Amino acid sequence: MLNINFVPDDYVQNNESQKTNLVCLVLLLIVMVVLGSSFATIKIRQRSFRAKEKLVNDKMTRIQQAIQQFEELQFKRKEMMKTALTTAELLEPVPRSVLLAALTNNLPSGVSLLKLNLIQKEPERVRQPRSTNRYRAASEASAGGLQQKVSTEKSLEMHIDIEGMAPSDLQVAAYIERLSGSALLNSVALVESKEYQLKDTIFRRFKLRALLREDIHLSKADIDRIRAKAEKSVYNF
Repeated sequence: MLNINFVPDDYVQNNESQKTNLVCLVLLLIVMVVLGSSFATIKIRQRSFRAKEKLVNDKMTRIQQAIQQFEELQFKRKEMMKTALTTAELLEPVPRSVLLAALTNNLPSGVSLLKLNLIQKEPERVRQPRSTNRYRAASEASAGGLQQKVSTEKSLEMHIDIEGMAPSDLQVAAYIERLSGSALLNSVALVESKEYQLKDTIFRRFKLRALLREDIHLSKADIDRIRAKAEKSVYNF
Protein backbone atom coordinates (compact mmCIF):
# COMPACT_ATOMS: atom_id res chain seq x y z
CA MET A 1 0.00 0.00 0.00
CA LEU A 2 1.38 3.35 -0.96
CA ASN A 3 1.86 5.97 1.83
CA ILE A 4 1.09 9.44 0.75
CA ASN A 5 2.32 12.36 2.93
CA PHE A 6 0.08 15.31 2.58
CA VAL A 7 2.23 17.55 4.88
CA PRO A 8 4.16 20.09 2.89
CA ASP A 9 7.94 19.89 2.92
CA ASP A 10 8.28 23.49 4.06
CA TYR A 11 6.25 22.77 7.13
CA VAL A 12 8.40 19.78 7.97
CA GLN A 13 11.59 21.77 7.48
CA ASN A 14 10.26 24.58 9.66
CA ASN A 15 9.40 22.13 12.43
CA GLU A 16 12.85 20.58 12.26
CA SER A 17 14.45 24.04 12.28
CA GLN A 18 12.41 25.04 15.31
CA LYS A 19 13.41 21.85 17.13
CA THR A 20 17.03 22.44 16.22
CA ASN A 21 16.84 26.05 17.34
CA LEU A 22 15.18 25.00 20.60
CA VAL A 23 17.88 22.41 21.27
CA CYS A 24 20.59 24.98 20.50
CA LEU A 25 18.91 27.51 22.78
CA VAL A 26 18.70 24.95 25.59
CA LEU A 27 22.34 24.05 25.09
CA LEU A 28 23.27 27.75 25.05
CA LEU A 29 21.35 28.29 28.28
CA ILE A 30 23.09 25.29 29.83
CA VAL A 31 26.48 26.64 28.73
CA MET A 32 25.61 30.10 30.08
CA VAL A 33 24.50 28.63 33.40
CA VAL A 34 27.70 26.58 33.64
CA LEU A 35 29.82 29.61 32.77
CA GLY A 36 27.91 31.78 35.27
CA SER A 37 28.26 29.23 38.04
CA SER A 38 31.98 28.81 37.22
CA PHE A 39 32.46 32.59 37.27
CA ALA A 40 30.59 32.85 40.58
CA THR A 41 32.68 29.98 42.01
CA ILE A 42 35.90 31.66 40.88
CA LYS A 43 34.80 34.96 42.46
CA ILE A 44 33.91 33.23 45.72
CA ARG A 45 37.26 31.47 45.76
CA GLN A 46 39.06 34.75 45.01
CA ARG A 47 37.29 36.42 47.93
CA SER A 48 38.16 33.47 50.15
CA PHE A 49 41.81 33.59 49.08
CA ARG A 50 41.89 37.34 49.63
CA ALA A 51 40.45 36.91 53.10
CA LYS A 52 43.01 34.20 53.87
CA GLU A 53 45.80 36.36 52.44
CA LYS A 54 44.68 39.25 54.63
CA LEU A 55 44.67 36.99 57.69
CA VAL A 56 48.16 35.72 56.81
CA ASN A 57 49.42 39.27 56.28
CA ASP A 58 47.93 40.41 59.58
CA LYS A 59 49.50 37.42 61.32
CA MET A 60 52.87 38.15 59.72
CA THR A 61 52.59 41.79 60.81
CA ARG A 62 51.84 40.74 64.39
CA ILE A 63 54.73 38.27 64.32
CA GLN A 64 57.10 40.95 63.00
CA GLN A 65 55.94 43.34 65.74
CA ALA A 66 56.43 40.61 68.35
CA ILE A 67 59.93 39.89 67.01
CA GLN A 68 60.74 43.59 67.07
CA GLN A 69 59.46 43.92 70.65
CA PHE A 70 61.46 40.83 71.64
CA GLU A 71 64.62 42.32 70.09
CA GLU A 72 63.98 45.60 71.90
CA LEU A 73 63.50 43.71 75.18
CA GLN A 74 66.72 41.79 74.59
CA PHE A 75 68.55 45.04 73.89
CA LYS A 76 67.10 46.64 77.03
CA ARG A 77 68.01 43.51 79.00
CA LYS A 78 71.62 43.73 77.81
CA GLU A 79 71.74 47.41 78.70
CA MET A 80 70.28 46.68 82.15
CA MET A 81 72.83 43.90 82.68
CA LYS A 82 75.64 46.28 81.75
CA THR A 83 74.25 48.89 84.11
CA ALA A 84 73.84 46.31 86.87
CA LEU A 85 77.40 45.08 86.44
CA THR A 86 78.73 48.63 86.42
CA THR A 87 76.71 49.48 89.51
CA ALA A 88 77.88 46.30 91.22
CA GLU A 89 81.48 47.22 90.52
CA LEU A 90 80.87 50.69 91.95
CA LEU A 91 78.93 49.53 94.98
CA GLU A 92 81.03 46.47 95.77
CA PRO A 93 84.68 47.10 94.86
CA VAL A 94 85.75 44.26 97.17
CA PRO A 95 84.12 40.82 96.73
CA ARG A 96 82.28 39.73 99.86
CA SER A 97 84.07 36.40 99.94
CA VAL A 98 87.40 38.27 100.02
CA LEU A 99 86.13 40.56 102.78
CA LEU A 100 84.99 37.55 104.83
CA ALA A 101 88.33 35.88 104.19
CA ALA A 102 90.13 38.99 105.47
CA LEU A 103 87.97 39.01 108.61
CA THR A 104 88.73 35.34 109.15
CA ASN A 105 92.46 35.74 108.60
CA ASN A 106 92.68 38.27 111.44
CA LEU A 107 90.90 36.09 114.01
CA PRO A 108 93.01 35.52 117.14
CA SER A 109 93.28 32.04 118.59
CA GLY A 110 89.99 30.90 120.15
CA VAL A 111 87.87 33.61 118.49
CA SER A 112 85.13 32.63 116.05
CA LEU A 113 82.62 34.56 113.99
CA LEU A 114 78.89 34.06 114.46
CA LYS A 115 77.26 36.66 112.26
CA LEU A 116 78.28 39.15 109.61
CA ASN A 117 76.05 41.85 108.20
CA LEU A 118 76.94 44.22 105.35
CA ILE A 119 74.87 47.37 104.89
CA GLN A 120 75.39 50.11 102.32
CA LYS A 121 74.39 53.58 103.47
CA GLU A 122 74.75 57.11 102.27
CA PRO A 123 77.28 59.11 104.29
CA GLU A 124 75.95 61.75 106.62
CA ARG A 125 75.96 65.13 104.95
CA VAL A 126 77.74 67.98 106.59
CA ARG A 127 75.70 71.18 106.67
CA GLN A 128 77.47 74.05 105.00
CA PRO A 129 76.68 77.70 105.69
CA ARG A 130 74.05 79.11 103.40
CA SER A 131 75.31 81.80 101.05
CA THR A 132 73.74 85.23 101.30
CA ASN A 133 74.03 85.75 97.54
CA ARG A 134 70.99 84.19 95.92
CA TYR A 135 72.66 83.73 92.55
CA ARG A 136 75.67 82.07 94.13
CA ALA A 137 73.47 79.92 96.33
CA ALA A 138 71.45 78.76 93.30
CA SER A 139 74.64 77.99 91.39
CA GLU A 140 76.08 76.03 94.31
CA ALA A 141 72.82 74.12 94.72
CA SER A 142 72.74 73.25 91.02
CA ALA A 143 76.39 72.18 90.98
CA GLY A 144 75.96 70.22 94.19
CA GLY A 145 72.89 68.45 92.83
CA LEU A 146 74.70 67.50 89.63
CA GLN A 147 77.75 66.29 91.52
CA GLN A 148 75.59 64.32 93.91
CA LYS A 149 73.73 62.70 91.01
CA VAL A 150 76.95 61.72 89.27
CA SER A 151 78.72 60.31 92.34
CA THR A 152 75.77 58.77 94.20
CA GLU A 153 76.98 55.22 93.76
CA LYS A 154 80.58 56.05 94.62
CA SER A 155 79.65 57.90 97.80
CA LEU A 156 77.91 54.95 99.45
CA GLU A 157 79.59 53.57 102.57
CA MET A 158 79.80 49.87 103.40
CA HIS A 159 78.96 49.36 107.09
CA ILE A 160 80.05 46.02 108.54
CA ASP A 161 78.45 44.55 111.66
CA ILE A 162 80.44 41.68 113.16
CA GLU A 163 79.30 39.29 115.88
CA GLY A 164 81.49 36.61 117.41
CA MET A 165 82.63 34.63 120.41
CA ALA A 166 85.94 34.99 122.29
CA PRO A 167 87.42 33.40 125.40
CA SER A 168 87.98 36.83 127.01
CA ASP A 169 88.08 40.55 126.34
CA LEU A 170 91.81 40.29 125.63
CA GLN A 171 91.11 38.34 122.44
CA VAL A 172 88.38 40.83 121.54
CA ALA A 173 90.81 43.71 121.93
CA ALA A 174 93.43 41.85 119.91
CA TYR A 175 90.90 41.26 117.13
CA ILE A 176 89.95 44.96 117.08
CA GLU A 177 93.64 45.89 116.87
CA ARG A 178 94.23 43.52 113.97
CA LEU A 179 91.17 44.76 112.07
CA SER A 180 92.21 48.37 112.64
CA GLY A 181 95.52 47.61 110.97
CA SER A 182 93.84 45.91 108.01
CA ALA A 183 94.04 47.56 104.60
CA LEU A 184 90.34 46.93 103.99
CA LEU A 185 88.68 48.30 107.13
CA ASN A 186 88.39 51.62 108.84
CA SER A 187 86.78 52.94 112.05
CA VAL A 188 86.64 49.58 113.84
CA ALA A 189 84.71 50.06 117.11
CA LEU A 190 83.39 47.82 119.87
CA VAL A 191 79.60 47.99 120.15
CA GLU A 192 78.95 45.39 122.83
CA SER A 193 80.78 42.71 124.83
CA LYS A 194 78.88 40.59 127.30
CA GLU A 195 79.32 37.34 129.14
CA TYR A 196 77.91 34.22 127.55
CA GLN A 197 77.89 30.76 129.14
CA LEU A 198 77.90 27.65 127.04
CA LYS A 199 77.53 24.56 129.22
CA ASP A 200 80.33 24.93 131.76
CA THR A 201 82.45 27.36 129.74
CA ILE A 202 82.15 31.15 129.89
CA PHE A 203 82.77 33.16 126.74
CA ARG A 204 82.53 36.78 125.69
CA ARG A 205 79.99 37.48 122.99
CA PHE A 206 80.99 40.68 121.23
CA LYS A 207 79.67 42.98 118.51
CA LEU A 208 81.92 45.15 116.36
CA ARG A 209 81.18 47.78 113.77
CA ALA A 210 83.54 48.86 111.00
CA LEU A 211 83.60 50.66 107.66
CA LEU A 212 85.08 49.51 104.39
CA ARG A 213 87.81 51.89 103.34
CA GLU A 214 86.91 54.29 100.55
CA ASP A 215 88.57 54.16 97.12
CA ILE A 216 90.07 50.76 97.80
CA HIS A 217 91.14 48.70 94.80
CA LEU A 218 92.50 45.20 95.18
CA SER A 219 94.57 43.59 92.49
CA LYS A 220 94.16 39.97 91.49
CA ALA A 221 97.36 39.16 93.36
CA ASP A 222 95.96 40.72 96.57
CA ILE A 223 92.72 38.73 96.23
CA ASP A 224 94.60 35.49 95.59
CA ARG A 225 96.86 36.15 98.57
CA ILE A 226 93.90 36.81 100.91
CA ARG A 227 92.05 33.71 99.72
CA ALA A 228 95.16 31.53 99.96
CA LYS A 229 95.67 32.64 103.52
CA ALA A 230 92.02 31.95 104.30
CA GLU A 231 92.38 28.35 103.14
CA LYS A 232 94.50 27.70 106.22
CA SER A 233 91.78 28.99 108.56
CA VAL A 234 88.53 27.41 109.68
CA TYR A 235 86.58 28.60 106.60
CA ASN A 236 87.28 27.58 103.02
CA PHE A 237 86.65 30.18 100.33
